[in-house]
Amino acid sequence: MSRIRYTRRLPAAVLVAGLAIAVSACGGGSTDTTAAAPAASASSAQLDPNMDLSKQSISISVWPGYTPEDLPKRVKETLKTELKVSLHDTNEIIMGKLTAGADIGLDVAFVSGQYAQALNEAGLLEPIHPELIPNLANLYPEAKELSYDKGNVFSVPYTWGTTGICYRTDLVKTAPTSWNDILDPPADAKKKVTMMTTERWLALPAAKALGKSVNTKSDEDITAIRAKLIEAKPKLLGYDDVTFGDRLKSGEAVMAEAWDGWCPTTEKNIKFVVPKEGSDLWVDTMVVLKSSKNKEAAHAFINFILDPKIHSWAAENILYKVPNKAAMDALPAKLKEENAPLQMTPSELLKGESIIDVGEDSIKFTRLATEVKAAK
Repeated sequence: MSRIRYTRRLPAAVLVAGLAIAVSACGGGSTDTTAAAPAASASSAQLDPNMDLSKQSISISVWPGYTPEDLPKRVKETLKTELKVSLHDTNEIIMGKLTAGADIGLDVAFVSGQYAQALNEAGLLEPIHPELIPNLANLYPEAKELSYDKGNVFSVPYTWGTTGICYRTDLVKTAPTSWNDILDPPADAKKKVTMMTTERWLALPAAKALGKSVNTKSDEDITAIRAKLIEAKPKLLGYDDVTFGDRLKSGEAVMAEAWDGWCPTTEKNIKFVVPKEGSDLWVDTMVVLKSSKNKEAAHAFINFILDPKIHSWAAENILYKVPNKAAMDALPAKLKEENAPLQMTPSELLKGESIIDVGEDSIKFTRLATEVKAAK
């Protein structure tokens, strides 16, 4: 089993302007916590369900370590078409390429949900053709109720999860139950707590502790969140999106804000908890580019990924839940027993607030992160 650490959610400072352009091109982002009406409401072209896929090829862009290394071979054997895999380390990198205005020859891109929403609102996505993806039937019903794309109109979910507190049961006197436990840790945990630097996830603990939305656009909310984060900063060990698991294992850290799949719960003394104030629901998706010249093959590829034998790879190797009931049901019982986050049900996940694109207001979170990091 491999545990690839990839940085798909690094700060968006280099792309916020470009992302705002992509969204503003279609009149801005959503105005509340429900995504705007889909732009891709009608097909840009009739697709041929009987297309000879050997006459098409597929080019995808995905995060390192997020799909099997032998995926091109598997696709060739099953679909009789060539698969070219390009890699992007972050959402921001692939968004920069997709919103630059040039056709870069991609058919399918893996992006997080709020970025899929922005691409759709910019008119860059082909609507999903369900008749070409019969394996959509493998998805949990809840996977069709995601606020950034209800009904999977322009995206298909690949993985999903939440954020919480990863902690050492043997090194904390009282198990954490609140985001305030890391924002204002007890004396024995001071300077032994890490939080994330990624913009929306940096804001998340303070936002939830204050009863605010993780998708807030309110200047008043942002000001309150900033103040709480700056107040917490001197009590932290540091900000860490990548190595917090290793720090917990060594005992350097006793608590860490963490994505569920990255909390090393296979370790005897490490557990994961979603704080009582609630958390987020993040989703990584597959989208078909409107510029694709291989749309039938692109849909066949997504259908291939949704095969339980293929889709379960993500849960087994990167320990992220997949929204595929058949794939999750097929996971080894021991794997679920050793990794508590894999035991979370879709209904439990949907209690989290879906992260959606906030359009031009994304700059507020970029500014927030910059100011918190600069604070003494």
